[in-house]
Amino acid sequence: MYETIKTEQDGATFILTLHRPQKRNAINKQMQAEIFDALMKVRADASVRAIIVWGGPEVFAAGADLSEMRGRTPMQQFRPFNSLQVGDIWGAVASMLQPTIAAVSGIAVGGGCELALACDLRLASETATFGQPEINVGIIPGAGGTQRLARVVGLTKAKEMIFLGERIDASEALRIGLVNKVVPVGTLLEEAKAWAGKLSEKPPRALQLAKLMVDKGYDLELGAAITMESLSFASLFSTKDQQEGVSAFLEKRQPLFTGE
Repeated sequence: MYETIKTEQDGATFILTLHRPQKRNAINKQMQAEIFDALMKVRADASVRAIIVWGGPEVFAAGADLSEMRGRTPMQQFRPFNSLQVGDIWGAVASMLQPTIAAVSGIAVGGGCELALACDLRLASETATFGQPEINVGIIPGAGGTQRLARVVGLTKAKEMIFLGERIDASEALRIGLVNKVVPVGTLLEEAKAWAGKLSEKPPRALQLAKLMVDKGYDLELGAAITMESLSFASLFSTKDQQEGVSAFLEKRQPLFTGE
């Protein structure tokens, strides 16, 4: 069905694999459209409780396909923020209801690094490298890199990476908080599946609200954010999963969450 990506569902985990090996998974317009289509199909699928995005063991994504950028006008490149705008795979990934995991092996630069940043969690192999090299071709990150990177690693480190346009390795990415964990390349996908499996066992509605509160509350005044958190907290008391969670805890058994 798709030419630039592969998709599969493993239990409750949806795995999206970038697949342009001859171009080191450079993100072109076709790949953007196919990723967007695949994500929209599983966005409201209750059988999907976690999503893994990866590019295989050799490379995550070598940024945008620069051959498509030559000769483009400013308005052709402008992308106002709209997470459901066709082709905005970065906004789409960030707004998925399910938690998303980037499993990064090899290079993740430019739009590839931004795709990893759009995910909720990031696992890296020992071969992973990250960078925002856009400055070296006369532009800046244009798919959320200047904003999401700063929110993840802080202003000082984000400016260093963006201004210098140099890559960092997996150990440095772990040190600055860009990734959650570094594992051997041969175990990366299995580690991501293990994390996804743990997430799949959590109550879906509570997980969705936890994600929403962290993402949206970050930009609000503290009092407003805590009020929003309290409302979300209270709303979960109407769910069967909340009742199941409390009952399981009191009865000293494992809960079985259904998403209701």
